[in-house]
Amino acid sequence: MKETSLSVYKKYLSALNKSKHKYVTAEKLSREVGLYPEIIASDLSVLEPTLMMDPSYNLKDLIPALEEYIVKKEEKKAPVVKSEAVRKTELAKYDSVSDFVYQKMTFGGIVDKTCYLSDKDLRALKKLVSEELARRKKK
Repeated sequence: MKETSLSVYKKYLSALNKSKHKYVTAEKLSREVGLYPEIIASDLSVLEPTLMMDPSYNLKDLIPALEEYIVKKEEKKAPVVKSEAVRKTELAKYDSVSDFVYQKMTFGGIVDKTCYLSDKDLRALKKLVSEELARRKKK
């Protein structure tokens, strides 16, 4: 079964906090959120397993648990590491793929098989190769 996204839980929390009623059931919340009460109950059953069996359960009681659940989920998210782009000025250092190999992968004119290329170097090499293929295709 597909896991419910964090934004849906935030939507439920926002609707519960905005509600002026002291007693909010899945039916009332469904009118505010726009989802079926069964879907809301199944999503929130992660916090309270008996919610599916009791349609008259007060969802306002779940607010602290829902806030805690959202905080835990946000902590688990790993930050997205953006890769550094390869600029044309960096590619201008190399005339061709063979020039790149000569500058980066040789030691005293001999190809060093133990050399390590960083991710940025590999992206630069990939761009150089694609440019070379484009030039050959034009001819």
